[in-house]
Amino acid sequence: MSPSTPLINREHVQDHFGDQVGWLDTIKNAWVITRREVRDSFRDWRIVVPIFILTLFFPTLANFSSRIFINYFDKQGADGKEFIEAFLPLMPMLVGFFPVSISLVIALETFVGEKERRSLEPLLSTPLTNTELYLGKVFAAMIPPVAAAYLGIGLYIGQLIWGEQKWRPDPVLILMIVALTTVQALVMVTGAVVVSSQTTSTRAANLLASVIILPMSLLVIGESIIMIQPYRRFVLWYVAAGLLVVTTLLVRTGASIFNREELLGRSIDEINLRWAWRVFWEQLTGVTRAERQSAKATGRPIRLNPIRYYRKTVFPTIRNLRVASLAMSIAIIAAFAAGWALSTKWQLPLSNKDNSEVLDNLRSIWETAQKDPRWVGLAISQNIRVLLVATLLGAFSFGAGSIFFVALPFGILGYLMGNVAAAGISPIPFIVAIIPHGIFEIPAIIIAGAAGLRFGSVPTKPPKNMTVGEAWLRALADVVKIGLTVVLPLLIIAGIFEVYVTPKVVEWALTL
Repeated sequence: MSPSTPLINREHVQDHFGDQVGWLDTIKNAWVITRREVRDSFRDWRIVVPIFILTLFFPTLANFSSRIFINYFDKQGADGKEFIEAFLPLMPMLVGFFPVSISLVIALETFVGEKERRSLEPLLSTPLTNTELYLGKVFAAMIPPVAAAYLGIGLYIGQLIWGEQKWRPDPVLILMIVALTTVQALVMVTGAVVVSSQTTSTRAANLLASVIILPMSLLVIGESIIMIQPYRRFVLWYVAAGLLVVTTLLVRTGASIFNREELLGRSIDEINLRWAWRVFWEQLTGVTRAERQSAKATGRPIRLNPIRYYRKTVFPTIRNLRVASLAMSIAIIAAFAAGWALSTKWQLPLSNKDNSEVLDNLRSIWETAQKDPRWVGLAISQNIRVLLVATLLGAFSFGAGSIFFVALPFGILGYLMGNVAAAGISPIPFIVAIIPHGIFEIPAIIIAGAAGLRFGSVPTKPPKNMTVGEAWLRALADVVKIGLTVVLPLLIIAGIFEVYVTPKVVEWALTL
C-alpha cells in the first residue's frame, strides 16, 4: 500500500461508534511499533555499545569509590558500620541514574530523528491511531534506558554483596531504589518524547533536553540528601509516587497534543508575536475578531462597558473554573486536616495565658498598624506574591505548584489551630481573627488558585480544534483577567479589613 492510499482512521470511527477498540487493543497495536523500534535500536552498535560500556563502567567506578571512602573513614576512627548503612544505599541510585540520562538521546530522536532520516512519513501513513503511534514510541524509548539502569544497579549491588564489603541490604531498600530509578527513567523518557514530537530538528530537541536534565539532576541531589539519612528514607516513597503522577501527566500530554499531520507539515518553528498578542487580547477583552472587523467597517470605536464586560467575559470565565475551584477547595480542606493531624504528633509549647496580657500585646501592634496605611499595602502585597508564585510554579508543574502553594498556608493554619485546641485555649479569638477579612480573602485565593491550576494543566488536555499554544495563551489571558477584575479587588478589601476591622473583632472576642 502506497503512502498516498487513503486509510481508515480508527479515531474517527470511535467518534461515531464509541470506544470499541479498547485500551487492550491500543496497547497491543502500540507494541507493534515498540518491537520494531527496540529491534532497530539493539541492531545499531553505535547505540548499544556506548550504553552498555557505560553501564558496566559506572558500577565498577562506584564500587571503587565506595571502598576508598570506607577505608578513609575507618582510618579516621569513624563508625564504619553506621557510615556503610548511610552511604552505600546512595550509590545504586546514582548508578541507575547515569545510564538513563545518557540513553535519553534515544527518546529525544523518536520522532524528529525519523523525520530527518525521511522515514517518518511511511510510519505515519499506517492505520494506527495517533495514540497507538505515540505510546509505541514511548514504550520503545523506555526499554533500553530502564534495562541499562537495572543492569547497572544489579552489577553494583552484586559487587557489594560478594565483594569485600559483604553488604547485605534490606530488600525493602533495594525495592525503593529500583522504584525511584524506574519512575525517574519514565519521567525523563516521556518528557523527552514530548519534546521530540514538538520540535523540528534533533539539534533543537537536544537543546530542549536541558529542561528535563536540570530539574531531574536537582531532584536526584535532593533524593541523595534524604537517602543518607536512614530515618527519613520513607519520604522517598512519596517522591516516587509524585514522579509516577508526573509520568502519567506527561504521557497524557504527549498523546493529546500529538498530531501526525502537524508533525509532517511543520518544517520550522517561528514566533508569531502579532498572532499571539491578537489571541491574548481577544481573550482578555472579550472582543472577537468579527466585532473588530465590524467596528472597523462602520467606523465606530469599540467601547468597553464595565457591566457588559463582567457579564459577558468575567463571569463566564469564573463559571469555567468550577471544576478547578472544587479541586482547589478540596485541597485546602485536606491541607487543613493534615495540619491538624500533624499537631497531635508535634505539639507546640503553648499555655492558656491570661487574656489581658495577650490583649495588651496585640493592642500595641494594632495601634501601630492602624496609624500607618502601609500595613494595608503589606497585607495585600503578601497575598499577591504568594498567588503569583503559585501561578508561576503551576505553569511548570501541570498545576501542581498552584495547588501546593495555595493549600500550604491552610495546612499551617490547621497545625496552629490543632495546637490551640490541644492546649485547651479558647479557639474563638483565633476563629474571629480569620472571618472578617477571610470572607473576601479566601474566595480570592480559591479563584486565583483555580485559574493557576487550569493554566498549568492546559497541556494535558487542550480544547478541541485548538493548538496547545493558543489554549495556553487564552488560559494566560484568563489568569490576568480574573486577577485584575476579581482577585485584586477582593484582596484590597481583605487587606483593609485585616488592618482596620479584624483587630477590633479580636479585641472584642478577647474581652468576653
